[in-house]
Amino acid sequence: MRVLVQRVSAASVTVDGETVGRIDPAPGEQGLVALVGVTHTDTRETAAKIAGKLWTLRILDDARSAADTGAPILVVSQFTLYADTAKGRRPSWSAAAPGPIAEPLVAHFAETLRELGAQVETGIFGAHMQVGLVNDGPVTVLLES
Repeated sequence: MRVLVQRVSAASVTVDGETVGRIDPAPGEQGLVALVGVTHTDTRETAAKIAGKLWTLRILDDARSAADTGAPILVVSQFTLYADTAKGRRPSWSAAAPGPIAEPLVAHFAETLRELGAQVETGIFGAHMQVGLVNDGPVTVLLES
């Protein structure tokens, strides 16, 4: 599993012109956007472990984590994190898990965050989404299992 995390001051995801997920941290506070990619060998345990890592990752101001601040988290499925660009100019997506494997793992990732106490918003798995965000810092970190 790969999770590209961005520290943000605001973020939203829109599908067909409708906002389906939005985080608006309080003024002066931050939230996180988690772009989640799943590969064939990932499991529910993998998803839970990385969710826990994200929850306690100290990338907010003053070396705080979402667990410390209650920062909201926007989770968006992102199979393109497993693009293989080693050959030619067209990426291969063969390392990305197919939808029937990936979708429940992305959902478990988001649910684990909720169980830990996070306010979580999500996109819609498999939909063509427009993700808007204001990267704060900028801070972008890759978590990988």
